[in-house]
Amino acid sequence: MNFKIVKFLSFFVYLINQSQKRYNMSKDYFAGIDIGTSYIKVIIINEKNNITGLFIGRTRADLNKSINDNFKGALTSANISRDSIKHTTATGFGRNNVPFADSVKTEISAHAKGAYHYFPKKITVIDIGGQDTKIIKVDSQGKTIGFKMNRKCAAGTGSFLEEIAYKLNIPISEMNALALKSSKETALGSFCTVFASTEILSRIKEGEKTEDMVKSAFESVVKRVIEMDTLEGSVVLTGGVVKYNKIIVKILEKYIESKILTPPDPQLNGAFGAALFAKEHG
Repeated sequence: MNFKIVKFLSFFVYLINQSQKRYNMSKDYFAGIDIGTSYIKVIIINEKNNITGLFIGRTRADLNKSINDNFKGALTSANISRDSIKHTTATGFGRNNVPFADSVKTEISAHAKGAYHYFPKKITVIDIGGQDTKIIKVDSQGKTIGFKMNRKCAAGTGSFLEEIAYKLNIPISEMNALALKSSKETALGSFCTVFASTEILSRIKEGEKTEDMVKSAFESVVKRVIEMDTLEGSVVLTGGVVKYNKIIVKILEKYIESKILTPPDPQLNGAFGAALFAKEHG
């Protein structure tokens, strides 16, 4: 008798599992892929805007292979097949190089979309990337009303910090922790990477502490950003530089004397915004 009960319960659990599988298979999924100059970010969301899969990988010389490998990684993360994706939207500098994308959106639109989802009000989005910095103004209805980009120079970007880390012979991953040890609040004398590097070498010879020079580099990044444009409404910081260097938030709050907002995954904001657009199209 006990064996029959166990057998019945096992069969009942099997039916539940099969039903759950069919339910998951019937869900609609939407993908956003952000092709950045340094990294490719892929996010997969469901119809409730929940992130079900994501993947981040380096942008390699073979761009097509990089795109496909990262997209496969996101599918694996979500545990779904490519056929489950109802719509894919690409953004970033390489958005037109995604052969399977159903639509494309500019970086400006994607970042505005992602930030406004978390903070639905008048905001200024500051995205600090590896090669450029974007300042995007969004009104209370979620419409982009203006933007500025810093592309001509490394000042205010992740590559500027990488160069400083190289000159100081420290891993870039340790810069945030080092800067937090400093009480100095003076930016480097120049935004130019070349001149800033020369200044760093001079300060090394003078015996200045490493943590003070690192803090000065972060001060320079923030100072360059706030000189790009006026900041209106609530300020939202996004980008990989922000994700791994929380001190930037602290420094910017000091300059503007206001609380800074950051989405849950600031480095994925563009990809998330693209995924939201994919859902709308889908």
